[in-house]
Amino acid sequence: MAADLSQDRPRLGRSSTAERVADILRDRISAGFFQPGQRLSEETISEGLGVSRNTLREAFRLLGHERLLDHKLNRGVFVRLPSAEDVADLYRVRRVLEGAAVRRKPDKQALKGLKEAVLDAERAAAQDDWQGVGTANIRFHQALVSLNDSPRIDESMRQLLAELRLVFHVMENPRAFHEPFVDRNRTLLGLIEAGEPEQAAAYLDDYLDHAERLLIHAYEPNR
Repeated sequence: MAADLSQDRPRLGRSSTAERVADILRDRISAGFFQPGQRLSEETISEGLGVSRNTLREAFRLLGHERLLDHKLNRGVFVRLPSAEDVADLYRVRRVLEGAAVRRKPDKQALKGLKEAVLDAERAAAQDDWQGVGTANIRFHQALVSLNDSPRIDESMRQLLAELRLVFHVMENPRAFHEPFVDRNRTLLGLIEAGEPEQAAAYLDDYLDHAERLLIHAYEPNR
């Protein structure tokens, strides 16, 4: 882990701030690098990023407020597993942020990000890399929300998607969960490109309903 995290050191710049460390760890959570329930080693991560323990602890505190980490007394810091109630609330927020986004006219940069994420998901699916598909899907929805043209909304979505990535781990069969949304993302992109905002919004509603049902079902006992 330390060697892998050392690749992120250039992102810290000359001043290693807790906010930048939190950004790196949040991105790693979004990419599936850390697993729910995993204990985070201060020694390993501080060595990998080349930051002090105090800076890292402050980053942990920030991510705790974002509901990504749990601090357990005398045990350490652990990656959090969201609950079924968290899932429902995450999807309430997604419907607001993404529903507003698909109704806006897309600019070229946002469309480029959406297209790249769709292509990356299709390539990962062809290679049977379902974690890679999940990561590309996260990027697709981050790019989708960027249509709102709001840095504050973008930041909120980054935090939301990092938490959502932790939810993905409850799926026992990642392929069964992610595979349908490879084509769904392509279809949604087509509606956005065609300038059909209301059709895109209706399609997105059905898309999010489908995803939420699958995830909530995974939390049900004796399923």
